[in-house]
Amino acid sequence: MSRSSRPKQFLDFFGTGRTLLQQTYDRVSKFIEHDNIYISTNVQYLPLVYEQLPGVDDMHILEEPLRRGTLASVVWGMAMITKQDPQARVLVTPSDQLILQEESYQSDMLEGLDFVGEKGCLMVMGVRASRPETGYGYIQSAQEVGNGFYNVGAFKEKPKREVAEEYLQAGGYYWNAGIFIWDVATAKAAISKFEPEMADIFNSMAERFDTALEQEVVNELFPKCNSISIDYAVMERLGGKEVELNAKPSSVYVLPSDFGWSDLGTWGSLYTHVGKDDNQNAIIGTENVSMIESTNCIVRASGDIKMVLQGLDDYIVADDNGVLLVCKKSQEQRIKAFSETLKN
Repeated sequence: MSRSSRPKQFLDFFGTGRTLLQQTYDRVSKFIEHDNIYISTNVQYLPLVYEQLPGVDDMHILEEPLRRGTLASVVWGMAMITKQDPQARVLVTPSDQLILQEESYQSDMLEGLDFVGEKGCLMVMGVRASRPETGYGYIQSAQEVGNGFYNVGAFKEKPKREVAEEYLQAGGYYWNAGIFIWDVATAKAAISKFEPEMADIFNSMAERFDTALEQEVVNELFPKCNSISIDYAVMERLGGKEVELNAKPSSVYVLPSDFGWSDLGTWGSLYTHVGKDDNQNAIIGTENVSMIESTNCIVRASGDIKMVLQGLDDYIVADDNGVLLVCKKSQEQRIKAFSETLKN
């Protein structure tokens, strides 16, 4: 379903009339003023952003001329925010995630914003693991620092199944949702320390931010930025360490949370969050699906097709835009390879 021309943040997976991008904007705008929300996107997707968020001011849509990873996106956004308020607290969130418990989400985000405001630090949201998931990175917590917050002991890459099972059994390991909260001064100091060249590039642009010349200078200098994620560039370098930032010791913290999160990166993660029939089949998108002698399947059918599925157990069946996928759930990590030639 997710193609290079229309990735998952621009899709309405559940037929609600709102895409994941629109749901994200709706969610954060309940506790953050519209004038304080910035959207970072590649130039390729600018028409989709304008189409789906028509009320957003042009100056709040940051148009990246090419892909350079999440660090460059975040640094540009923070530079814009710093110009307005050098003491700002910042929430960085992906736009392609499912959040089912929005009240819990809002409560946790506000708690995190209060925490970084008081402490002057960086933190990450950790999602309590409910299964040995191999499709997510993990955050290992260390000592508790009060009010449910912990020092981060380490960031862990996506594990093999047996390692994920060990994490679940040991406890203290949380899924990395890629949701970060920090005060802008500490974040800028961390970026200057770990990625000084990136910091220098954006500092040189600062005078032209929020002016008619902003996009021109971004188009000129953005390609000079290293292609790296905020995770690798900053968060993982701080995990389990104490580093001097702004003339004081600083580390990264985690708040374990449970707000019905999924990054929808796998069909298995989607399966856990949707309703099922008596045979544990999850059907999404249409009522025109007949399951006969089939169990434990997830089926996503477009509205203009009818399906009869017989004798399947533990399968993924999905059709979209003239493409049909039938795959064992246990093999879904191979779907990217299967569909590589179809992403257009």
